[in-house]
Amino acid sequence: PAVALILACTIILVRGIRGSALVNGLLVAIKIAVILLVISVSVVHVDPKNWPPFIPPNEGEWGAFGWSGVFSAAAIAFFSYSGFEALSTSAREAKSRRRDLPIGLLAALAICAFLYVSMALVMTGLAPYRELGVASPVTHALRLAGVEWVIPIVGIGTVIGLSSVILVSLYGQSRVFFAMSRDGELPSAFGRVDRRTKTPAFGTILTGLGAAIVAGLFPIQLLGELVSMGVLLAFAAVCVSVLILRRTAPDIQRPFRVPLSPLTPALGALSCFGLMFSLPHVTWLYIGAWIGLGICLFLARESRFTRTS
Repeated sequence: PAVALILACTIILVRGIRGSALVNGLLVAIKIAVILLVISVSVVHVDPKNWPPFIPPNEGEWGAFGWSGVFSAAAIAFFSYSGFEALSTSAREAKSRRRDLPIGLLAALAICAFLYVSMALVMTGLAPYRELGVASPVTHALRLAGVEWVIPIVGIGTVIGLSSVILVSLYGQSRVFFAMSRDGELPSAFGRVDRRTKTPAFGTILTGLGAAIVAGLFPIQLLGELVSMGVLLAFAAVCVSVLILRRTAPDIQRPFRVPLSPLTPALGALSCFGLMFSLPHVTWLYIGAWIGLGICLFLARESRFTRTS
């Protein structure tokens, strides 16, 4: 099912940006409606006695509750924020980059934070936190609260929610490849735009096929940790780049300036690196190997470019 879902999203993206935006808007609207329905139906069944202790004491090892558990959970769940990165990759296709991108990013962040926190409070209020360590915690909590009629709707909302995430992630990655191609970091095929659909079809198809193969072969927990590590690393790199570019290229045009710089990017980089260290050791091995492969490809390209010149 994961492979089929990714391939379907790839086809939608190849057919054009307008159709993709329409489908994504519809999926997100349904997903938010399901979340609001679950919150509104469940809030009357919340038992505040289930909340204490709000941060359970650590059980003797890193990540087993306590503050280390908070950081470990935050690091693993950070893949949820990859959608905000996808917003920035759509800058080339935004009508008003200076106005639309900051509004879109900050508004989306505020809305998502409200929904995340509200959902977490309701679910932990419906059932003791130790009973939520299952494959489908939302379904389990709703069943304990006696509102089982919502469970099928939650299932539909989950599939739709994952579909929108896949759609946006594939879109963002294909646009990253497009920009890298225009900068000479990837073959020109990734930057070629189809005359009929006005999309980078080659990069989109290759991204979809690669994602489908990985999704079909690797366990979901490992993929979640790797994606979280990759997103954290990318966010940290952006924060560090802002600090460097403010000194090395102070006069380039900036449609949007980071507020409270250098404090904001410095705190952003530190928080991302801190969450990265909360991830399992095996994740560092995989991401280290992946970065090493990227460095080798980059050096090979530079060497070839030098010989050509």
